[in-house]
Amino acid sequence: MATSMDRPTIKDTLLQVSRVWKQLAWDGAMSINTVDEYIEVIERLISFARAQQVTQLDDITAALAEAFVNAPGHDRHRGVIATPAGGTRRQRRSAVTSLFTHARALGLTKAAPMVDSATIARSPRQPGADLQPHEVARLQFHSERGMPATRHAALLALLLAGFCSAEVGAAASGDLDLDARSVHTNGSTRTSARSCPLDEWGCQVLGLRAAYLGRRGPGPHQLVASATSAPSVVQSSVGSGFGDIARRSGLSTHTRKVEPRDITRYVARKILNETGQLSEVARRLGLSSLDVAAGLADLQWHTGGDAA
Repeated sequence: MATSMDRPTIKDTLLQVSRVWKQLAWDGAMSINTVDEYIEVIERLISFARAQQVTQLDDITAALAEAFVNAPGHDRHRGVIATPAGGTRRQRRSAVTSLFTHARALGLTKAAPMVDSATIARSPRQPGADLQPHEVARLQFHSERGMPATRHAALLALLLAGFCSAEVGAAASGDLDLDARSVHTNGSTRTSARSCPLDEWGCQVLGLRAAYLGRRGPGPHQLVASATSAPSVVQSSVGSGFGDIARRSGLSTHTRKVEPRDITRYVARKILNETGQLSEVARRLGLSSLDVAAGLADLQWHTGGDAA
């Protein structure tokens, strides 16, 4: 009969399974951001289980796993969130399920505590904010407060250049070519590498931000986020930074939520109006799918729209 010494701990299991996750990311079958998020979730599971005097993997019951998925969390200001959002619960459930799936494949356990766990329904996708030029001008005005010591104007300028949130977080002063009025990105898991044009406002605020950071010491410097933060933390930081701008401008309220994706939709519509080419929308946003580009630009291109 196996003793507790023969059974793997949750921590040891994470070390072995994380190698599998990283290999999947290397093979292109899994996002490295997802790997980082899963590792972070399971590290929290280790702490949660330890508080229940559970350290061995096989001692995680369905009840304990379900309690972890639904456990209170904290916001970025360390305030308690009594009821975690659906997205947080889905992420926890997915990470625990993946941990046990791969642990079984490695012969570490036969347990499957999430097998009877009910799926967590997604809320219906809210319609976009459909930002207008005068509203974007308001966002620009309010983002300039404290510039260039604050990051908000640089963050908004990168979004308006066509960067997604992950690309904004990775952008560095060395990516700027202000003489050519452009900024380069290496892309993300969903977008390709490219150079995006900057308008006059974007050149000004990004140039000021880069110069300010340059006075701190030799670069290149991250323009918006910390270079030492995990990708998931960086992307969350970009979202919260944009939220500050949207609330400060009065555009994001209890009845209308304005998100970084709304800037991407605005940019997509603007490119389509200026060029008439859906392919140019896809190229400027680093997208491989014309369908995705059409959705962002609000174009019904399969039903009589421009299929360029």
